[in-house]
Amino acid sequence: MSASLTLVVLMAVMYGAGVYVMLERSLTRILIGFLLVGNATNLLIFLMSGRSGESPIIDGATQPADIVDPVPQVLMLTAIVINFGVTAFILALIYRSWWLSNLGDEGDDVTSDEEEMDAAEADAALVFHANLEGDDEAVRTVLGSDHDDSDSDDTDASGGSGGSPDSADPSERDRDVMR
Repeated sequence: MSASLTLVVLMAVMYGAGVYVMLERSLTRILIGFLLVGNATNLLIFLMSGRSGESPIIDGATQPADIVDPVPQVLMLTAIVINFGVTAFILALIYRSWWLSNLGDEGDDVTSDEEEMDAAEADAALVFHANLEGDDEAVRTVLGSDHDDSDSDDTDASGGSGGSPDSADPSERDRDVMR
């Protein structure tokens, strides 16, 4: 086997393995298959570039027939850059799918600082209102005693036309004060 035939067989094996691996549904296997196909393409361009020769720099000593064509080299460099870019993109997709699969029920919800502050304020308000439930009775007691005192003053001054101290429901004014 000559070196060029070995490279042709290696290129064919890399294409075949790359396409076979890319047919899987896993993103990691798609990445590996894409890398194999990209490297096989670089080998194809290298094999098609022709014979080796002098660099394409024209000076007085080189003959035009000895100069190698620079286009295949440029195509190989371009293929390497494209392969690198697509590899980085697929790696970003793999990372993103891993991240989303580990989040579980949260999904893709990302809360901002403002939403976190609102949630903290709402939690603090719930705690505050829970503490106020015990204080309501004390306020009712104080308001009830003030209300009883003011009712007795009103009854004395106006001849018994005040509110009834026997009512269990607080008035609208008392409810506003309790809030």
